[in-house]
Amino acid sequence: MRGARRCLPALLLLLAALPAQAGNLRWAVTTTFRNSGLAAVLLPAAQEDLGFGIDLLVVGTGQAAGLARAGDVDAIMIHARPLEEALVAEGVATHRREIMYNDFVLVGPRNDPAGIREADSAAGALGRIAKARAPFVSRGDDSGTHRRELELWQEAGIGTDARPVAWYKAVGAGMGTALNIASGLNAYVLTDRASWLTFRNKGALEILFSGDAALFNQYAFLPVNPARFAHVDAAKTARLEEWLTSERARALIDDHRLNGVALFTFNAR
Repeated sequence: MRGARRCLPALLLLLAALPAQAGNLRWAVTTTFRNSGLAAVLLPAAQEDLGFGIDLLVVGTGQAAGLARAGDVDAIMIHARPLEEALVAEGVATHRREIMYNDFVLVGPRNDPAGIREADSAAGALGRIAKARAPFVSRGDDSGTHRRELELWQEAGIGTDARPVAWYKAVGAGMGTALNIASGLNAYVLTDRASWLTFRNKGALEILFSGDAALFNQYAFLPVNPARFAHVDAAKTARLEEWLTSERARALIDDHRLNGVALFTFNAR
């Protein structure tokens, strides 16, 4: 089982390189979309309503952007606004359309050795972790979560050299794996709330810091530019975007809950 988990990112990239089934839309999405269970809700409904198949490629935000830049997908949905705006500026994507949001949270050991519960900002919480040299697990995989984490370290004024491997563990893996490692090490970790709520191996970890505006986590849909990649199915992509911004999608997204707690909030306009 452990070996299978280690091979998962490579397997996902292999799947992304395979030809799509004839007539299917190719859509790259973040791991949270699947791990939260939202994909299992939205995908069948979208395919039924739209009348065509959708090949869902589950990768990190950075990998999804790479697939878009190579013209290997018709659309992506990611959560890293600077990267999204760069893709539009480069002409890789035609535009970005906000669909839904949740938030990031800082999770850590219940006894909170770095005292981040008392921090006044997310960057301040990371500063306390660095000062205490408390174990911290980073996804280290160029995902949207990893990118936000690096922005927070920068805001805290703590560069790479000030994050030695003795306490800062970059694992180069998805959110589930990072959370499992954090649970095993009793370490701090940044995660989106949906991944945390659906994660089962919490151990002694709990949410210790949340609510900072810097932890807002917006997901956006980006159609790949058919003027750059002639094989992109712009018509099906436009129909999927219309569906994702519809009242049908709003109801499915807002009603997707775990133990009564919403995992995402629809905010498409």
